[in-house]
Amino acid sequence: MTNNPRSRRGVPVLLLSGAAAALALAGALRLGVPSNTQPAEAPSVRDTEGVLLPGFSPKTASSGKPANAAAIAALSPIDVPTQAELNRMYDVVLLGGRVVNPETGLDREGLNVAISGGTIELVTDREVKGRRTIDARGLVVAPGFIDNLSYDPNPLGVWTKLADGVTSNIAMHGGTASPEKWYSYYSRIRTPLNFGASFFYTQARNRLEIGRYEPANPVQGELLAEQAERALNEGALGISFSLEYVPGIGPSEIVPLMRLAYEYNVPVYFHARYSDMEEPGTNLEAIQELIGYAEKTGASVHVDHINSTGGTFSMKQSLDMLAEAREKGLDLTACTYPYDYWGTYLNSARFDEGWQQRFRITYNDLQIAGTPERLTEPTFKEYRRQGKLAVAYAIPEQDIVDSLSSPFVMIGSDAILEPGLNNHPRASGTFARTIGLYSREHAVLPLIDAVGKMTLLPARRLEKQAPSLRRKGRLARGMDADIVIFDYESIRDRSTVEKPDLPSQGIRYVLVGGKIALDGNGMHKSVPVGQPIRSEFVRYEGAAGLLELNQEKEKSFVPIVSYRGEDYVDLAVLQAFGSTPSREEPGGDWRLQQGAGRSRNVPEAGAAGPGLRELMLERGHRLKWEEGSAELLSIGDRDYVGLETLGRLGIALARSVGGWTASVPQ
Repeated sequence: MTNNPRSRRGVPVLLLSGAAAALALAGALRLGVPSNTQPAEAPSVRDTEGVLLPGFSPKTASSGKPANAAAIAALSPIDVPTQAELNRMYDVVLLGGRVVNPETGLDREGLNVAISGGTIELVTDREVKGRRTIDARGLVVAPGFIDNLSYDPNPLGVWTKLADGVTSNIAMHGGTASPEKWYSYYSRIRTPLNFGASFFYTQARNRLEIGRYEPANPVQGELLAEQAERALNEGALGISFSLEYVPGIGPSEIVPLMRLAYEYNVPVYFHARYSDMEEPGTNLEAIQELIGYAEKTGASVHVDHINSTGGTFSMKQSLDMLAEAREKGLDLTACTYPYDYWGTYLNSARFDEGWQQRFRITYNDLQIAGTPERLTEPTFKEYRRQGKLAVAYAIPEQDIVDSLSSPFVMIGSDAILEPGLNNHPRASGTFARTIGLYSREHAVLPLIDAVGKMTLLPARRLEKQAPSLRRKGRLARGMDADIVIFDYESIRDRSTVEKPDLPSQGIRYVLVGGKIALDGNGMHKSVPVGQPIRSEFVRYEGAAGLLELNQEKEKSFVPIVSYRGEDYVDLAVLQAFGSTPSREEPGGDWRLQQGAGRSRNVPEAGAAGPGLRELMLERGHRLKWEEGSAELLSIGDRDYVGLETLGRLGIALARSVGGWTASVPQ
């Protein structure tokens, strides 16, 4: 289950006896609640998903300095080590840094981070010992950046990514039609970055030789859907479409894969169909198309680089449309990159006839990436024949500011450096530029928000079926030691259109899996420690036991479902104890009405259990009641509640020969 400290605060204490108390304690331990962690309840602002964070005034200083430092120092969620932990020798200790953890709102100077075996063991203000120590005083210590809109981690591009603070390179705009081969290849050649990929629908389509302006026929569509499902089971993190580049893709191809994505609980990434506000075919139509697919299927949707596609010249309207749909319960996010110029290949459909009017530019607004050359009509034709990538100076600066200011927009580079250097400079400078230019210099967003958009948000976007991402994008006990250490006063991008390979400045250290990959001596290319990030699916293989329900003089049994070490039962069993769960909205959270009459028919409702081999998924559904809430497990069209949650609700639990017994004290 996702370790979210915010969701664990304010949990009511229930006086349980015997096995019920033991179960509740075990459940708390499984949720990752350390018994020696300080609580964190402080003044708050909204995090990058719009959730209130502790420790910050709404007027957090634009300079990036922590606001209300005394309150933060007293109340921030840091570890209080035991004496045994203080006596221990850790592999690496980061000393005295300004630690930023967007998930908990932690932004505090003078903290030490202890690392062993690739895992963060402590974040504390107490002195700890390490075999190697790094003096981080005056520097920011943050989770390693996650680039969720990158491409294949080629042996050249990964190093400028690393120099930009990136520790996880995820190809969700491109990806692969053959994940098994893709993951095997990048595991074999070894890379310094963690890596993952989507099912790249365009590549699969091209293998069937379907033209970019042609729709797939029914037979081809069925084959593509089969390939997509196989790809998900091979580890693909989601499905990606590029509608502007392949205009022939229509709803008959998209909807079946959206339904597949919903079934497997993975997001669908879209390069939207339109990138301008010229009729016919505007950004607003493109955004509405994607919202429509989410409404029709329930699948999660991510809008790629909204600053250049779907939002250019209409950013506030486009964001408002997405925000309104999110308020209705749809799972929609977007990403942006911090440049007011985009880049793509001249032979793509984006440069079909009429591009000057659509993008409000001329030939002279195009520049061949990796060179100083601006284009003319003759050179445009020649470079288009060659398939060169050009940057287009065509994005209003205000669109960048507005997109960065949105709470559901994260950072994605949409590039990785390749041989020949015909690349947009975002391949090498996206993350340092976000902090240096837009947090420090332009004061568009506080540092903690900038970091959150590069760490926590991309992790959350993909982590539902990728367990390894639940340990990334955070800087706390038990998380992976993927860490970037930088100088807030000097961090900046250096890459340019002419020289897209120039590494960023001000990033002092990068650790991947606890190993130092970059320090004052440069890159450590002999220590490639990147690990695959892939989807994982658990299927129901039969009951793990039975829960015996004691209802007055009657007894009945429902199957127990075991998932990742935790036990669950059908949510309907709560009705047997006088509590009625009701949906707050279709397909969403449940609200528990306690004190209702008991039902004797509930056991039959879940007695059969799930179907064999059904997917067991964490869709983010929650059970809410007056004193708290809990995450649920989804199987098919039913939700399941953890036995630990039953204990929190005052239902007495005890071990039995075949599983557990449950009863409400009379």
